[in-house]
Amino acid sequence: MGLLERIEKQKSPLQQSPAAEAALFSGKIGNSYVDEYADLKDRIHGEIIELINHDMFSKGKTEDVKDEYILQSIESLVDENGNTIPRSDRSRLVREIFNNVVGLGPLEPLLADPEITEIMVNGPRNVYVERRGKLELTSTCFKDSGHLMNVLNRIVSSVGRRVDESSPMVDARLADGSRINAIIPPLALNGPTITIRKFSKTPFTESDLIRFGSVSPKMMSFLEACVKGKMNIIVSGGTGSGKTTLLNVLSGYIPGNERIVTIEDAAEIQLRQEHIVTLESRPANFEHAGQVTIRDLVRNALRMRPDRIIVGEVRSGETLDMLQAMNTGHDGSLTTAHANTPRDLISRLETMVLMSGMEIPIKAIREQVASALNIIVQQSRMRDGSRKITNITEVVGMEGDIVTLQDLFYYKSEGLDPNGKLKGSFLATGIRPGFLEKLSGNGIPIKDEWFYN
Repeated sequence: MGLLERIEKQKSPLQQSPAAEAALFSGKIGNSYVDEYADLKDRIHGEIIELINHDMFSKGKTEDVKDEYILQSIESLVDENGNTIPRSDRSRLVREIFNNVVGLGPLEPLLADPEITEIMVNGPRNVYVERRGKLELTSTCFKDSGHLMNVLNRIVSSVGRRVDESSPMVDARLADGSRINAIIPPLALNGPTITIRKFSKTPFTESDLIRFGSVSPKMMSFLEACVKGKMNIIVSGGTGSGKTTLLNVLSGYIPGNERIVTIEDAAEIQLRQEHIVTLESRPANFEHAGQVTIRDLVRNALRMRPDRIIVGEVRSGETLDMLQAMNTGHDGSLTTAHANTPRDLISRLETMVLMSGMEIPIKAIREQVASALNIIVQQSRMRDGSRKITNITEVVGMEGDIVTLQDLFYYKSEGLDPNGKLKGSFLATGIRPGFLEKLSGNGIPIKDEWFYN
């Protein structure tokens, strides 16, 4: 029997659901923290660590063999105390000790729960999750700040990052691609604080977005035509509004015969095309050297003969390089940015271009934006927790000193239904975008029904 099968078999009936498992693993009952096996777990954990550090253990063994040996050792040590441990608790102890040694401890059940999209650890005693768009406090906890720091160090060291007092903030990713941000004392007064944006094992598709009520079929067909027709698109929205999810779906429309270069702080974009180059930024090392920024990567990408450049998010001076790439033959580029409305996005882009350190007149920046961008897709997180595309807006051009915009599609809210869910409709404004001729020239069929309700 394989290692994973053996671990799964160890589940007691009470541990079948990830939520129940989290409650059992936490040692938390109500608002108090109780763990009658704490001393035993610490002792067995220490013995296993000594075993791992032994030279003979590491020599010539694969990771799977090591994990199997660790599991067997934990089982033996727990069985040695069999007279004092009820049978119903033994499998739980084995799993918890194993997760603390080679996994992510109390976070493992939360990461395994497919309903949880985000995990927020506010110190060792308060762990929140986002489930179906709503935040809730879990029963999960860590023994203390030291336990939490051990788990955090295990995460960041696996991807060549570090977190300590000299570098108290870090962005990293888990083995499954989930994005993690951490900040520790003295900056975080509540203790080590971790935010994990879970990475979906099965990427969402356009059918999923339509089924969730995030977009209408007409809007999705129009966006597909824009991507295939090489329009430059920026997805705008707030934190947790679904920008990266939408960017993943839009990226899936890129033809498979094109060379795609993706640039991100922590790789999240899930592409299924074959010709892909994935670039990831790098923070400075211990000597404050070796940093590679998103801006450095965008500049380098221009020398890599890309057909498409996809930047996970622009937030600083790299915005100027991205706009210049869009203006110099790299049509069909995609990116995201933080803004509350399409109009706010234009102001944000101006500010971010100025962060490049270049003294460029505001009018020149606006001309760059107007000539580079074709479409702004505004994504919003609604009050019922759902995510929706609230605007698809065309960047028309310049009128005097102002970048002119016009909505092509919008979401009209009609209040809440009896279940507290948002009611509303996706509507077309009836305006036909000015780039339809370019789409036709690129061989993309145009459907009049897109622009009528």
